[in-house]
Amino acid sequence: MKVLTIKAKPKTLFGIILAVTGIVVIILTFLSNHSRKAETASAAPISCSTSEQRAEYLSSLGWEFSAESEKEITIPEQFNEVYRNYNTVLKKQGFNLEEHKGKTATLYTYNITNYGSKKNIIADLIVCDGVLIGADLCDPSAEHGFLKALDKNDTT
Repeated sequence: MKVLTIKAKPKTLFGIILAVTGIVVIILTFLSNHSRKAETASAAPISCSTSEQRAEYLSSLGWEFSAESEKEITIPEQFNEVYRNYNTVLKKQGFNLEEHKGKTATLYTYNITNYGSKKNIIADLIVCDGVLIGADLCDPSAEHGFLKALDKNDTT
């Protein structure tokens, strides 16, 4: 019977272990990124082409509101840090503005009337081709301002 022996130096073993670890990390990263894309793509689009549909969406989240205003916007081709941070907030809700770079959309702004004792709270809905592509809740005041995902109302 013949026995095969391999004599490896510590540096060689370390290199092999490092290479295998790198390959495993790359595979795991690839798989996790593709599974997230599938989850986002499977989310049903929310139709918001009419005032009634937008009002129904806000009401379904428990928000009371007044005064709708609208403004046409263009989502930039290249995102600066502000847009990257904003898109991070939107991704928590399943939206992704990167899919709409360069497109024209409509920004609908509503004054929220039931955000606890705070006044001047605004909900923004971004609609492109009749479909909701982004939504946020913000307090634009300089002192206590915030920007967060437009989720169910838990302030009452």
